[in-house]
Amino acid sequence: MKKRGFFYRNSLSIVFVSLFLITLVAQAFTGWKENNKELLEDGGHPEAFAVYLHSGHFISATFENFQSEFLQMALYVLLTVGLRQRGSAESKKIDEPEEVDREPVPGPDAPAPVNKGGFMLKLYSNSLSIAFFILFFVSWGLHLYGSWQDNNEQQILKGLPTETLGQFVTEPLFWFETFQNWQSEFLSVASIVILTIFLRQKGSPESKPVDAPHMETGK
Repeated sequence: MKKRGFFYRNSLSIVFVSLFLITLVAQAFTGWKENNKELLEDGGHPEAFAVYLHSGHFISATFENFQSEFLQMALYVLLTVGLRQRGSAESKKIDEPEEVDREPVPGPDAPAPVNKGGFMLKLYSNSLSIAFFILFFVSWGLHLYGSWQDNNEQQILKGLPTETLGQFVTEPLFWFETFQNWQSEFLSVASIVILTIFLRQKGSPESKPVDAPHMETGK
């Protein structure tokens, strides 16, 4: 077997992490410019870039997207355990047993929790969905905090009283930001679940083989 280099063996994660970092920096820079423009228009003073990175505007915009993505992945991982979609490449088989459902077997190459058993095995068996839900709740909390801070900064510029976190969370602004992100994530999952019934991408693990029947479920 031909020995592959480090990049080849890790190229998928390297490319996506790189794209994430590039677009995060681009978001921060353009957000800083846009926020300073708004501050000047409202009679405020522009902020330094380092100050902007701690502002409600940046925190809210960043974690508003993070929390919806992590919610999408948490629900996707969890719901695909028991739910099915006939013909979708993203679904388990309708009636056939799947490799992912077999009971874990201890062994020299098995992860440590598998060999330990008990509570650690139970926790590890659900660790992917647990991790995504923790990331979701942390991101949701930071989105709430950033949106609240940004709202109060806008209130101060307008000469209006600031709001407590309890007051802010009952108003529609935060929930409007939240639901507009959630619905787009649910739409994207529904799209890949349904479109993989009929459409193909040769070479992608997210697609069925090109010659697979439409109603064949799974890859």
